Amino acid sequence: MEIFDYDNILLLPRKCRVESRSECDAGVELGGRKFRLPVVPANMKTVVDESICLWMAQNNYFYVMHRFDLDNVQFVKDMHAKGVYASISLGVKGPDRATVDTLAAAGLTPEYITIDIAHGHADSVRDMIGYIKAKLPKSFIIAGNVATPEAVIDLENWGADATKVGVGPGKVCITKLKTGFGTGGWQLSALKWCARVATKPIIADGGIRSHGDIAKSIRFGASMVMIGSLFAGHEESPGKTVEVNGEMFKEYYGSASDFNKGEYKHVEGKRILEPVKGKLANTLIEMEQDVQSSISYAGGTKLMDIRKVNYVTLGGDNAGEHLLM
Repeated sequence: MEIFDYDNILLLPRKCRVESRSECDAGVELGGRKFRLPVVPANMKTVVDESICLWMAQNNYFYVMHRFDLDNVQFVKDMHAKGVYASISLGVKGPDRATVDTLAAAGLTPEYITIDIAHGHADSVRDMIGYIKAKLPKSFIIAGNVATPEAVIDLENWGADATKVGVGPGKVCITKLKTGFGTGGWQLSALKWCARVATKPIIADGGIRSHGDIAKSIRFGASMVMIGSLFAGHEESPGKTVEVNGEMFKEYYGSASDFNKGEYKHVEGKRILEPVKGKLANTLIEMEQDVQSSISYAGGTKLMDIRKVNYVTLGGDNAGEHLLM
């Protein structure tokens, strides 16, 4: 099997068909809604909060609210009261089922529910998908995280409407070091491997270091890309602001870190400091422009045209040009 990551791949341009890159449509459909961009901030405490999620929903971006120290029922009520969609995260334990019961009893249906655990290829996820489908049949269920085609096939068969692919490739994830498992270092080829069997959307989660990696993710099968570090560190970001030698940083830590858990037990994440980047809205505009540029280089007019391009692998035994596959 050919193994590569984002840094090993370059996409090959095709003849440009637009007069201006701004003609290209960077939007994507997920769960019956069209969003401006195929990106979603990671559902982590230092990346999103209620105000960021509300702003994103109001401005036609996809979001997933985190599941830590949060009243999900109140969150859904608040988002619906403001006339926008609700997208929440749940685990697979008793309190998560109780949340589903409370939502159903109150007649509240979140438009999107992400079942979000570190190792998503599990009977507990199968059971949780079934539980949500029985109580909240109209919710669009995203399940993960997984790393193999077998896992994608199982999650889809269990009823997931989309799967989240990526185990440990993120900047604040140390799963590879702590356990010896994961997609850290070969996330892009894991995505390609999983996308070959997928019949429903894939959300590529982790390992994105630059805007060009978004286009590479789309090329290799993602419909949406979840990003942590590039979204952490904005003025609005909920991470604590820290000053170091006169420079301003924002705290960013993994969901499986002791900083998030409040205890050092089964830790697979760490804490880093991200330089403060300015406004989130400006980053999203820049991302949209860069994705539009990617579409123009692909010789296309819409996002999925990027899927049609060839690519080259840089360096190593597998280097060379690869035709469509």
